[in-house]
Amino acid sequence: MSSSGQDPGNQTRIRVAVADDHPLYRDGLRTMVQSLEDMEFVGEAADGAAAVELVSRLQPDVLLLDLEMPEGGGLQALRAIIALGGATRVLVVTMHEDETSLTAAVAAGARGYLSKSADRNELGRAIATCAAGGVVFGARMSGSLVGLVGASRDAGERAFPSLTVREREVLERMARGERNEQIARALGLSSKTVRNHVSIILSKLAVVDRTAAMLLAREAGLGHDTGELPG
Repeated sequence: MSSSGQDPGNQTRIRVAVADDHPLYRDGLRTMVQSLEDMEFVGEAADGAAAVELVSRLQPDVLLLDLEMPEGGGLQALRAIIALGGATRVLVVTMHEDETSLTAAVAAGARGYLSKSADRNELGRAIATCAAGGVVFGARMSGSLVGLVGASRDAGERAFPSLTVREREVLERMARGERNEQIARALGLSSKTVRNHVSIILSKLAVVDRTAAMLLAREAGLGHDTGELPG
């Protein structure tokens, strides 16, 4: 079912796999993916352990992952998939629209988070965005992200006691969407020093990338820019 060895025209197609324990929903996602010219359906799994094995074996470009599944569940599977270190990007498609699930999924490495109520066009755009290296959230989830912002200025110290004052300053600017070069100029630091701070921050917060750190910071009330999360 993989695109390996297919004609050259298939090489640019997005290879998509699905992990969901509901057969009817898997069938629907398969039909949707197969109906899009720029996508190829390459495999499916019905539980968390099978999802990890599928990604390890097929290495799809994008995995559509449910959070509620047997054999460890989607969140545990997500962490295991990220630990594989491959290029597969995980797009969570779930019934859970609460902020806790959103934060946990992004912190674990998800590149997108959609409700199962998303329509065909929204899901197709989300898959394409994730495949291109971007980060995407559904309309309802974007509203939740905006709602996470607005806590008091000292929230960062309460939420992240392991960070130094300087590290919280860097995280605050990360939460605004600033890049390392911008942070360096604003704080009078070298780019190398900022990179070191960012690396330490990711380690202390136990998150996989900058986007996850940014989301956690916004949840804690840091940052005032509610624009797109970085890709």
